[in-house]
Amino acid sequence: MRTVDLALYADALAGEATALQARAERARSRLRQAAIERRARADLPRATCDRLEALGVLAQIDELAARAELDDVAETLAALGELQVWVESKLAAATDGLPRR
Repeated sequence: MRTVDLALYADALAGEATALQARAERARSRLRQAAIERRARADLPRATCDRLEALGVLAQIDELAARAELDDVAETLAALGELQVWVESKLAAATDGLPRR
């Protein structure tokens, strides 16, 4: 394997990991929002909640789906991490024989 190919692939994997981390943070944010809205619904009058729902301010967040997405992203990140370690080890091995500048 060419060193440059490994380096480019490592960069692509890092980009993918960043995108997955952002996706996980969005799922965590939806879960935090759901908790806030659940508390607001418990404390506010029903008529207020109905009006806020009609405006789209309060929404029904599918917490099970958000948790499932978060679990899926975590598993994917773990697998991606394993691939990154493998690529980095191959890159390190490939660059060990190169002359230093």
